[in-house]
Amino acid sequence: MALSNMQVYQNEIQGVAIELLQQNLNAFNAASGGAIVLSTDAWRGDYSKESFFSTLAAAQRRVDRYATNDAVSATALAQAEQIGVKVAGGFGPVLFEPAQMTYLQNSPEQAIMAIAEGFANALLSDQLNTAIAAACAAVGGQASLVNDVSASAGLTQTVLNNSHAKFGDQSGLLICDVMTGAAYHKLIDEALTNTNQLFQSGNVTIINILGKRVIVTDAASLYVAGTPNKSKVLSLTAGGIIVDNSGDIQTNLQTNNGKIRIETTWQADYTFGVKLKGYKWDTANGGKSPTSAELATASNWDLAVTSGKQTLGTLAIADADG
Repeated sequence: MALSNMQVYQNEIQGVAIELLQQNLNAFNAASGGAIVLSTDAWRGDYSKESFFSTLAAAQRRVDRYATNDAVSATALAQAEQIGVKVAGGFGPVLFEPAQMTYLQNSPEQAIMAIAEGFANALLSDQLNTAIAAACAAVGGQASLVNDVSASAGLTQTVLNNSHAKFGDQSGLLICDVMTGAAYHKLIDEALTNTNQLFQSGNVTIINILGKRVIVTDAASLYVAGTPNKSKVLSLTAGGIIVDNSGDIQTNLQTNNGKIRIETTWQADYTFGVKLKGYKWDTANGGKSPTSAELATASNWDLAVTSGKQTLGTLAIADADG
């Protein structure tokens, strides 16, 4: 197997991986109803900043037509901003021996597809797990948006409904619940039986319950071991979480001599951006190129709006064994 052929493999692997990733993104976005948006928008720099005008609710006032015409304080037209952060990751190296394929009479396309599918699935999983962890941290830092009954009760329909109620008259904006498989089946036990599967990729499944979509995924941030063990359900509005692919996937194929058999490795570096509706990444505390732990730290996500009803959603926390 000539080195020139291996370079062709390199190009094909990257091309197939990107195509598979795009297909997964399109399928996921359609199935999740836009609660979590996986996009292919590119970023420059470490942060994504989006400015918006703050609410002018304070400008409204009552007028007494018979009172003295005194001066009133002006309400300033001000801007705030949401800030997303760029996250870096890697895949591999993946090691294989070129001679194995020819020895076993396997086609090169098999190796190409195996690596491409593995990378595309791993990247999608990383994006989802990271985004969910960040969202749980951000919402968890806002007491008014959290229904925590973990000290006394397990997950029930009532607990989930009371979490939605944190949005008050805007609870209808919540379109999707994100939970583990165990949490979902607890709700099934309460006769919430809808098995309409809308999307599946790896260990992520999206179904529909009582008119709301449910993303079922055993993301690590949705279960916290302890006394008691805690189960979390994240309820999201449309566009609550946005993950942008930065378009800078870097791959390298390397063939090495010096051993009994020739070895080849394939490796990739990538980045993506995480943006949470109504929140801004704390550039001072969280900083650039954050770790997984930093992304899952509540104090690194600051509220960017005046009302919790304008944010990505709410959080229910229950006793996982209750």
